[in-house]
Amino acid sequence: MLGNFAERSNAAIARSAVGRWFKLDGSGVKGERKGSKFWTEIRAGITTFSAMVYIISVNAIIISQCGGNCVCNSTPDDPICNNNVEYNLCKDEIRRDLITATAAVSTIACFLMGAFANLPVALAPGMGLNAYFAFSVVGYNGTGTIPFNKALAAVFLEGWIFLILTLLGIRQWLARTIPRSLTLATGAGIGLFIAFIGLLPAGGIGVIGGDYSNMVGLGGCKDQYKDPDHPYYCLSHVLQRPTIWIGIFLGGFLTVLLMMYRIRGAILFGILLVSIISWPRPTEITYFPHNPIGDASFDFFKKVVTFRPIQRTLNAIDYDYSDGKIWLALITFLYVDIMDTTGTLYSMARFAGVMDERTADFENSTIAYCVDAFTISIGALFGTSPVTAYIESATGISEGGKTGITAMASGACFFISVFFAPIFASIPAWATGGALVISGSLMIRNVVDINWHYLGDAVPAFLTLIIIPFSFNIAYGLIAGIFAMIILKGIPYALNKVSKGRIQPPNYDAREDWGVPSGGLAPQWAKKLAKGDKKFWVADNDELALPRHSGETGKSGNENQAHSRSASVDEKIQEKDSPKPMVSEPREQV
Repeated sequence: MLGNFAERSNAAIARSAVGRWFKLDGSGVKGERKGSKFWTEIRAGITTFSAMVYIISVNAIIISQCGGNCVCNSTPDDPICNNNVEYNLCKDEIRRDLITATAAVSTIACFLMGAFANLPVALAPGMGLNAYFAFSVVGYNGTGTIPFNKALAAVFLEGWIFLILTLLGIRQWLARTIPRSLTLATGAGIGLFIAFIGLLPAGGIGVIGGDYSNMVGLGGCKDQYKDPDHPYYCLSHVLQRPTIWIGIFLGGFLTVLLMMYRIRGAILFGILLVSIISWPRPTEITYFPHNPIGDASFDFFKKVVTFRPIQRTLNAIDYDYSDGKIWLALITFLYVDIMDTTGTLYSMARFAGVMDERTADFENSTIAYCVDAFTISIGALFGTSPVTAYIESATGISEGGKTGITAMASGACFFISVFFAPIFASIPAWATGGALVISGSLMIRNVVDINWHYLGDAVPAFLTLIIIPFSFNIAYGLIAGIFAMIILKGIPYALNKVSKGRIQPPNYDAREDWGVPSGGLAPQWAKKLAKGDKKFWVADNDELALPRHSGETGKSGNENQAHSRSASVDEKIQEKDSPKPMVSEPREQV
């Protein structure tokens, strides 16, 4: 009976205005998505949400570590307010704000992506960028380069710049100028970055702590064995804090085992299991100790279902752009967003079967990028780091999601989660640390595609890869990689030109393409408009060459990837940070 109802309702909805708008199978419109059915789309959206719902608590935990706009009344004994009760209570308020903000902005982003771009791709504040925002830009407890309010100003402006670049087509041009190995190294470096955060006591399990001899060492001691002047330094008895082992075995290994068996929502299950174990008060692993902070957190937790308005982070932007450090943060946000979002959207579009192989582009691509750019600025108004497309969308697509209804169903789930803020706000850092380490381990897989055969490509990529986690700063890794790339690729290029090919490295042919793309900076629509084409917004049907390694033959990397997919999220991660599908024109090789 239920089967007949589903079939009849699927057919009726496909013939309705809703079906025609989303191009459901049977709607009769041009370009309908074959095999798309309404109830399948709803199920796919719920699946996507279950795979990425962890971001609500993880994002709040990470960003709240910077202290937001709380004021630290420092003392000589406590210069960064580690033990200041008032400051830590304020940070807890920031975390609750960010629970609501993350769920709300994800709701808006998913609804817009589904309704206007008609893509089964969900969006939320991005992993990696939130860590860069919290620990590198603002800094732990506000010890970074710029304050929280100005960092939000950088994110807000980035969204509008991204929107302009998308409309002008410059985004594609910029993406084509970055060597593929450097792009892959950036994604892998961010993976190491967030994995390192997952091991730290501030935002993670707490396995790693400070060390007076080696800068970092093992942590996880009980409070009585900590250095009173440096709370994350253990004097002795490392790895004896019970919460560490719960985070390692239940939040880490158990989650990985579930993922190995393709259990849906494995990451969410691990986080919830550790959280539930940590909620009872009279235990050594409780998240609610009997102190002012624990009492306040427990009182909020007992509400279970409630709507908590954003109190401190809403519209907290300081629009003063005179500080040059804001622009460094903005450029880093922009670069990572361009490469990350480009790779994710192209990969998901191909996986969903909405890619046009002739134009190497996907349906409504400009709208999709505009939605992403717009929600970046909206996220800044809510007080969170940049929004981006999520690779976890692959789980919903593997369940049959082909249209924007999938994204809107995920958005509806995020909306419902707004009212469960007390639950998400009560998830401890040691419950989410394992998820960060797992995410990092999946992102590091991109290194296998780096061109290690030519040192001019390998060394810049390696410097980017290691400096991002070692410096705790994505920007510094990018600067090091680009600087090394200019030297190691520019000098051989110049010598080769001057000597007319007589002086060059023995394996010079193994290098990757790099240079300024031919065809000029103007986007295709502008060129067509200049020629008087009245349908300048319609894409040409000519097949365009996709970038590939020098010496590669046959199908591009993305075309090969399109033939081997599975439902597991970890098998989609490599596509996310391997953005090879950008439309490319022939260019002179450097």
